[in-house]
Amino acid sequence: MIDEQTDKPRSSFWKELPILLGVAILVAVLVRAFVLQTFFIPSPSMENTLQIDDRVLVNKLVYDFRSPHRGEVIVFKAPLEWSSNPDGEDFIKRVIGVGGDHVVCCDPQERLVINGKPLDEPYIFPGDKTAEEFDITVPKGRLWVMGDHREASGDSLEHWQQSGQDINAATIPEDEVVGRAFTVFWPVNRATWLSVPKEFEGIPEP
Repeated sequence: MIDEQTDKPRSSFWKELPILLGVAILVAVLVRAFVLQTFFIPSPSMENTLQIDDRVLVNKLVYDFRSPHRGEVIVFKAPLEWSSNPDGEDFIKRVIGVGGDHVVCCDPQERLVINGKPLDEPYIFPGDKTAEEFDITVPKGRLWVMGDHREASGDSLEHWQQSGQDINAATIPEDEVVGRAFTVFWPVNRATWLSVPKEFEGIPEP
């Protein structure tokens, strides 16, 4: 009797295992499609915040409930004009200006000025400077994004220059944003949260 009782649960487990695996796979697929996704960093455009081959975790759900905020690091589908890949490509940059923001470069201390307030940027790559002066207003529903390594980033400023100062070519639509990168999880010795720098807290609304 003891052998029969112990064998029955084992038999039931092996019968249920394919179902459990199927459910686990389905949950993983749904989470990746709608909630969280990992991305690796292929370029130096966000150094030193992000290094080449860092892995970041992206919240894909957050912008279903609100728009991106200044200072957040986002992943987005790059416009075709921004990418050399005809199949499309994901970019990662920092949001500097949101719809309606007036962004100017630069004040006498070489700082960006957003809605009249200078922005200190401790996260930018040491020694980098914004190479070109500009004075733009971000269209509603669009974002002005820049890399933290300004001199190695194909971002809004570069496409502002290349397009002959076309603000739509230089900004990205909010509905092309994949999600917010909120943590570096690999390599382990670089694990950190990608929080919004406190310097963005004092930026007034347009």
